[in-house]
Amino acid sequence: MICEQMRLWVDPVRRSGPEAMAVDEWLLETVETPVLRVYRWAGEWASVGYFGEISVARRLFPGVDLVRRWTGGGMVDHRADWTYTLAVPRGEPLAELRGAESYRQIHAALAETLRAEGISARVSGGGEETGAVLCFENPVSYDLLGDKGGKLAGAGQRRSSQGLLHQGSVAGSGGDWEISKQRAEDLASRLAGRWLEFSAPVELPVSCLQKLGRYQSETWTCRR
Repeated sequence: MICEQMRLWVDPVRRSGPEAMAVDEWLLETVETPVLRVYRWAGEWASVGYFGEISVARRLFPGVDLVRRWTGGGMVDHRADWTYTLAVPRGEPLAELRGAESYRQIHAALAETLRAEGISARVSGGGEETGAVLCFENPVSYDLLGDKGGKLAGAGQRRSSQGLLHQGSVAGSGGDWEISKQRAEDLASRLAGRWLEFSAPVELPVSCLQKLGRYQSETWTCRR
């Protein structure tokens, strides 16, 4: 258990890359209790970390829509993954941990969740790092590895004056939405002493829509 309590949002709306990123940033700026959000993508998307090179991403993902994340990390293909976000407000113990330790604790809970499903998962010690730009070809410290040593799950983080944003992905497991919802509940139970369902307004607030414009802009997407 990392948090005393948490809200779980199994987002029923398939969202474009810019909308998914805008919602995550909006959550971080507005929530008063940690929120675990699980969601799906509308269309075929890959994401680029804050410092990623868009020209490289276009070469690696021809014909796939690209969105730049606010968090760090490598390039992620979201066409078949299980995607989740943790938005943790400032003052929460998880948000006050050093980056590596918050990453480790979140992934340790995720590893337990996956193992309960019968999926082999272990936390990397960092010895498998390759330096590849593709997230799932470069296991860094505290990523999750599968039974054959390949990378199973990774994430990017961002800290701001509002708190911690953790955007994570599990490879090749986004197909069955009922299984996805059960995984979300299991993960929430391992992250928090108790959790309650969270529902965002049907119409996204103006502050979220303003962020959407940034993620849709070529200036943001092609900043590197």
